[in-house]
Amino acid sequence: MPLNDALITKTIAFVKAELLGAEGGHDWFHTERVYKTALAIAEQEKADLQTVALAALLHDIADSKFHNGDESIGPKKAEEFLLREKLDSAAIDAVVNIIKHISFKNSLEENTYDTLELRVVRDADRLDAIGAIGIARAFNYGGFKNRALYDPQIAPKLNMSKEEYKKSTAPTINHFYEKLLLLKDLMHTKTGRQMAAGRHEFMQIFLSQFYAEWEGKR
Repeated sequence: MPLNDALITKTIAFVKAELLGAEGGHDWFHTERVYKTALAIAEQEKADLQTVALAALLHDIADSKFHNGDESIGPKKAEEFLLREKLDSAAIDAVVNIIKHISFKNSLEENTYDTLELRVVRDADRLDAIGAIGIARAFNYGGFKNRALYDPQIAPKLNMSKEEYKKSTAPTINHFYEKLLLLKDLMHTKTGRQMAAGRHEFMQIFLSQFYAEWEGKR
């Protein structure tokens, strides 16, 4: 389905208003980056542009980590908005299901929902979690939660369950091993994998420099 420019304009205005004052790593600019990246991937992968655009714009409308872990608020807000805009039920279901299933933590439990459009938006969201921007976002959120940068005595916890992941208060460096460095190999699309490669390498270089500086070697 081609883009409905009027609906996209209304959606952008709605999201900007909803995310006013949001934490810097999950604000309108994050959404805008995911939106642009998702459309670029969708064009390469021949996904439905309208579904991808709306899901990308609405995917973080109410991130559960800022709502006491409640994962129902975001999908509900998105659905209510799309109903007001009189989008047909099948199109609404496609967008809402992407929002319900996009997050990394939901990949830690078994689920059966899978579409090309979900894969595209998920790849775009994951790409914004790695590379230079991903590093900046990780430390911004760590500061927002008053977490340590790094603690050599606290090892990363691999293979966490969804609930363990949600409750983690580990230092920000641990997040690289618990999520960020895993994302390159979790990309669904060929385009996403190509884009992830350079960002992944940049994070590895950053970590090497970080540890050297931590030990006073550089």
